[in-house]
Amino acid sequence: MTAADPPKAAVVLVVDDQPAPRYIAASWLRRSGHRVVEVSTGGEALSALQGQKIDIVVLDVGLPDISGFEVCHRIKTDPALGHPVVHLSATSIEGRDRAEGLDRGADAYLTDPVEPGELVATVNSVLRYYRARAEAEELARQLAALSRATLAMNGAATVDALVAAVAAGAVEITGVPAVALVPSAMHLRRAAAPAGGGPPVVSSCPAEVLTRLVRHVAADRETEPVREVTADQLGGSVQAGWAVLSSSRSGHPPVCVAVADTDRPSNRVVEVLVQLANAAAMAADAHRLYEQEHNLALTLQRSFLPDRMPDLPGLSMAVRYLPAVQGVEVGGDFYELIQLPDGRLLVAMGDVAGHSIHAATIMIELRHAVRAYALDGHGPSAILVRIERVLRHYYRHEYATLCLLLLDLERGTLDVANAGHPPPLVVGTHGAAYVTAVGPMLGVGLPHPPETTARLDGVRTIVLFTDGLIEDRPVDIDAAMERLRVWPSLDLPPEDLCDDLLAHFGQDKSDDVALFVLRWTGQSAAEPGGPTQIGDDHASSPSTWNTRA
Repeated sequence: MTAADPPKAAVVLVVDDQPAPRYIAASWLRRSGHRVVEVSTGGEALSALQGQKIDIVVLDVGLPDISGFEVCHRIKTDPALGHPVVHLSATSIEGRDRAEGLDRGADAYLTDPVEPGELVATVNSVLRYYRARAEAEELARQLAALSRATLAMNGAATVDALVAAVAAGAVEITGVPAVALVPSAMHLRRAAAPAGGGPPVVSSCPAEVLTRLVRHVAADRETEPVREVTADQLGGSVQAGWAVLSSSRSGHPPVCVAVADTDRPSNRVVEVLVQLANAAAMAADAHRLYEQEHNLALTLQRSFLPDRMPDLPGLSMAVRYLPAVQGVEVGGDFYELIQLPDGRLLVAMGDVAGHSIHAATIMIELRHAVRAYALDGHGPSAILVRIERVLRHYYRHEYATLCLLLLDLERGTLDVANAGHPPPLVVGTHGAAYVTAVGPMLGVGLPHPPETTARLDGVRTIVLFTDGLIEDRPVDIDAAMERLRVWPSLDLPPEDLCDDLLAHFGQDKSDDVALFVLRWTGQSAAEPGGPTQIGDDHASSPSTWNTRA
């Protein structure tokens, strides 16, 4: 709309206690295309403004109940009103009257008698100014909403958070219910957001919904970025409306932003929605790439680890590997279970420092070295000495932690050698305790002490883990280890215990978590006497573990 264009029809409130001039002014405004509401007092005028849609007020000054100046002042100082006001008076025509009227907020001041064309032109001029300002303010509000939505989308940690941010942003921009569809690497996610600020409802959606939308909308996208859609085309259980699609590049699945409105959005709103959809498509691509790389890294990581557990009579075992929530590189956490020819079982839990293919490569080499030295008949401490030699020779600037447990169920003994790793937690009739077995991490070149040998009398469960399970920056490491030691579910079966520990200790961690639980399901074969017994007063303090990768 240019300055020469007449404004679209408006609702004009004409306030005058004299019927004749009120009728004349109202007639001129109606003939120019406006709809007119007539009242005769200031109180009626304020009530009309509160009760119905009014675009502009033509206000007499000399009203019987409230001065027109005071009515204007109340309109302009009430945040809920703020309507444009044109004073029209046949009595208050002095310069000081005009000055007071303008000082108290009037947008124009006319004296009666006035030419019909002057009244209409003044009303139209004030309307053009207010509507242009309102459009600018609305555009600024929509762009601010777009900016907030873009920040929320770029900061979304999951696809569900992303699709919810898109739908909520569309609602904030348009003020009507909205639906967003965002494809991920594996699924199509939908968010339906109500008007009024309620939380979006996120759910899965059949992939065919997006396929049908692409066919429906794509035909007109070159000339018309928005296309009318039905509730069924949006996946059902949502309102029909208007949709825009956007993809970051050819061949990539698009995102869909739809607003539930019977009227076509204005061109300005469509442009803002297109920008929202474009930003959503870029964010969706980033999430899709992250998911693909994360799944690839997880598959690669798990391919490095044992694919099955040995089936040993009288023992039940469970193992879990949980990748870090941040980053997509493979880590250096590993575990190994080796059934030796003489029936003993060697359990290894280690962690190579870093997250990279390089760290994973070192992890593979150390894991295979452990297997080779164990099959050659070396004990846990001798294996650590040899692994130290391998690491120092081939990877002089790399470090790792490693804990080795050798279980002899026939003799009822447990040999433990530890190189800077969290100590194993044993659970039995006397409660839970960490095995006192400490030593320097691998790679620092320090000697490794002999293994600790302990009786398995009364022991029912052994828990091994990497530091990712208990490390949490706001929490002291000793406090975290003590919390694990007294955790109430330690008597659960291994599978259930792994799930419970990961649910309470392993969520949202910045490091990988490897967890191994072994439990005796039959009677212990331990014989009386022999080496140190685990349980009574042999519980180690968490502070004895002071070196880790």
